Amino acid sequence: MYTLYSIVAVVALLLASPWLLYQALRYRKYVASLPQRLGLLPVSLNIDGDRSIWVHAVSVGEVLSVRPLLAALRARYPELRLVLSTTTMAGQQLARRSVREADEVFFFPIDLGPIVRRTLDVVKPRLFVTVETELWPVLLRECHRRGVKTLVVNGRLSSRSFPRYRLVRPLMRRVLQHVDRLCVQGDEAARRFAEIGADPSRITVTGSLKFDAVDANAGVRGRDRVLRYFRLPSTRPVLVAGSTMRGEEAAVLRAFRRVRASVPATMLLIAPRHPERFDEVEHLCRDEGWKTQRRSTLAIDAEPSADVVVLDTIGELATLYQLATVVFVGGSLVPTGGHNVLEPAVFGKPIIFGPYMDNFRETADACVAAEAAIRLEVAGQLEGEVLRLLTDPVKRASLGAAARALVDANRGANDRTMAVVEALVPPTGTSNVVPFRPIA
Repeated sequence: MYTLYSIVAVVALLLASPWLLYQALRYRKYVASLPQRLGLLPVSLNIDGDRSIWVHAVSVGEVLSVRPLLAALRARYPELRLVLSTTTMAGQQLARRSVREADEVFFFPIDLGPIVRRTLDVVKPRLFVTVETELWPVLLRECHRRGVKTLVVNGRLSSRSFPRYRLVRPLMRRVLQHVDRLCVQGDEAARRFAEIGADPSRITVTGSLKFDAVDANAGVRGRDRVLRYFRLPSTRPVLVAGSTMRGEEAAVLRAFRRVRASVPATMLLIAPRHPERFDEVEHLCRDEGWKTQRRSTLAIDAEPSADVVVLDTIGELATLYQLATVVFVGGSLVPTGGHNVLEPAVFGKPIIFGPYMDNFRETADACVAAEAAIRLEVAGQLEGEVLRLLTDPVKRASLGAAARALVDANRGANDRTMAVVEALVPPTGTSNVVPFRPIA
């Protein structure tokens, strides 16, 4: 079965190679990262061959959610190196810039035997931690063969991906035999993992790490630096459209046009999810007749004069949500799974999202049930709801207060996850630093 998986993986890679080549030539993606993706890590990544904890977080959202866990691992296991891998360029950039706990950051290897073995030979993990749904059969099997403990944290299976995993249940059952423990976000996630073959005795419901990862008071220094580009008067309304996907910006701009007819001072801050779309979204805004600037071109310590600001930086959106009068969470008007509603919720902001929140279903449902967010049924409702909230301070305050209360009430997943980690890999409390001894 693993042989068949490897054959399919190679064929898929070959079929995707024209697209990958286009991305490399057009956006310079994957070029610099290719050696690491092939398992050719620099010796300097672990020059002394120390044992490590390897944490894998796919992209920006996973890196942000796992930061408190990384801090706890660093404090509890000082004798082990702590390394972090990502799949996407955006995740890599954010990790290198903001994750101080990790000794090294590198790109995740392609899941083929020789590549995985080369990576493990350098990293030498004692524990491999993978975030959410990153279940790589060859890597997990190789870890099992080497006696490396494996752990899924913040585990979830969206309603969109779950049927696909169920179709390959025989493979998933074998893959999950090589996972020592699964820390999942909720009861539904636990049921789904068990249904695709996980041993229920290895599953622990710990809650979502994202509740612990969002903190209105974290990174004050960096937060204040970003805010210096947005010296806005407190009376100026701001609509923040975060992590938008292709097909959503048109609806956002229609809503913004209607808002400006009633509340002329409103500014739109729009953050495309993917960096390669920055140009496209900027041109779309200009074509609609709006005075548009990129965040990277704003003057420091000044109020933006533009009607629309396109956020063309990585890792700033979560901080900039605090500027919002109203927040629309993107990826939810088109069937791409939605994005994290907790980042604006921690600032007590009124939140709107669309019907497609499969990747955050439990959190989205909890927000709606607590009257902490508004869920749209169709894209056409966005205009009316944005305008209603911008002109109704009482409703805004009610939604925002409920959102912040929901975040505060659901913290604690990080501590519960660490309890599982410590049961799996008991800490020794010793350091791997060898004391200096002068030669006699």
